[in-house]
Amino acid sequence: MEKSSISVRDIYLDYPSTIYNRKTLKQTVFELAKLQKPKTVLHDVHALKGVSFEMVEGNRVGVIGHNGAGKSTLLKALAGIYPITGGEIEIKGQLQSLFDLAVGFEIDATGRENIAYRGLLLGESPKSIKEKTQEIIEFAELGEFIDYPVKSYSSGMIVRLAFAISTMIKGDILLLDEVFGAGDAKFMQKAKKRIMGLIETAKILVFVSHDFNAVRELCNRAIWLDHGEVKMDGDVETVINEYLKAMEV
Repeated sequence: MEKSSISVRDIYLDYPSTIYNRKTLKQTVFELAKLQKPKTVLHDVHALKGVSFEMVEGNRVGVIGHNGAGKSTLLKALAGIYPITGGEIEIKGQLQSLFDLAVGFEIDATGRENIAYRGLLLGESPKSIKEKTQEIIEFAELGEFIDYPVKSYSSGMIVRLAFAISTMIKGDILLLDEVFGAGDAKFMQKAKKRIMGLIETAKILVFVSHDFNAVRELCNRAIWLDHGEVKMDGDVETVINEYLKAMEV
């Protein structure tokens, strides 16, 4: 059986300026009426710049850096959500992503229907989704609301359902972005226990976090991203200490 691995070779990811420079009709009218200054022209954002690294089975990698350093962008590039504009990403093994959990729900569909939709998007077969549906419903603690439209749910209910679905699908490579709130204290205990189980069984972990204690506890390697570039890659304690020293300057 082929071993899981991640190979990232000199990747670039840019957000084109056209995304930011579009004007709304309201802005155009206000500018013509001289009620608002012309919008500042923004340039392309270079989110990742020449990033390279290799990960093999047994790697538990914490990705650290300031806000806007490119950490979450890197995770989404690995997951295939954001297309890279240069370089190459090669992944061997099944990915499991835990971030932006509540994104992508069909709000007019029921919770039960969304389990099927999201399960299919995550690569599950109709049969496996059917087998897991009751366990997902019980874990999310939604009761009769599972057959109500998602638009009637509170934000906490949506996150609980999304978490229950996403963590029911197992993967070899776990991409985890921060520790998030998934409901009340009781549910959070259950959610944390499940995340720890996923981490323990994953062959490779890539964990983005500002919580250095969590990185120290869960990881055996750290990558420091700075303005879209790899500043340092190595032992967890060494990388964190160097990052903290740089932040003091």
